[in-house]
Amino acid sequence: MQPSSVPPSTAPHAPLHRHTLLFWTLGALACVLAWDAAGQDLAFAQVFGSSNGFPMRDQWFFVQVLHEGARRLGWLLVLLLALSVWWPRGFLRKLDASERLQMAVSALLSLAVVSITKNLSATSCPWDLAQFGGVARHVSHWALGVLDGGSGRCFPAGHASAGFAFLGGYFALRHKAPTAARWWLAGALLAGFVLGAAQQVRGAHFMSHTLWTGWLCWTTGWLCDLAATALRPRFPHFANTSTPADGSHA
Repeated sequence: MQPSSVPPSTAPHAPLHRHTLLFWTLGALACVLAWDAAGQDLAFAQVFGSSNGFPMRDQWFFVQVLHEGARRLGWLLVLLLALSVWWPRGFLRKLDASERLQMAVSALLSLAVVSITKNLSATSCPWDLAQFGGVARHVSHWALGVLDGGSGRCFPAGHASAGFAFLGGYFALRHKAPTAARWWLAGALLAGFVLGAAQQVRGAHFMSHTLWTGWLCWTTGWLCDLAATALRPRFPHFANTSTPADGSHA
């Protein structure tokens, strides 16, 4: 009798994991859609801006630290994840090469999904709207093809993806390093919401922009995990390439 290729300890839990992830993904989608349906974007933006614009738009800490600094830090982390495929450090040594590659690829794909969607969008930023001293009118991002008179290309929130793009790392870590996975997930969520909030205060994005970025990055990370799980058996040598705890290669 041929032994199963999937360890008995993990095989029965796979459908449960998938159903749980599907529940959270659809639940998050419902929350984002509920925010859109409530139509609170404009009212929330008015907390930070007026007809004279957004006072914090050019504030040094928001611009140089939370925008420029965070953007550079995000790209540095992407580079470190890419290098970790061959030279892992810390808890990444618990993963095989394919799982480390999954972390890097999911981050890059999440950034790409948000960037492409944003460049196709006709939605303008809050600071471009007439209510805040601009020239554009407020049009829902669901009004596809309807121009608002502004420059567009503001939906979803690109800057928040500097944090949310790393949500996919949770999926790669959760089996072999569950504690690190939870901390990684919390860190990515916190970073995404902090960066999204900073842009909200500056008038660069609405709250819905940040929420959609988070959902898109989470979903992209999950889809990458499903793809990696399906492809891993086809490349067994790569999937079994791991780094011992002392850092030496087998």
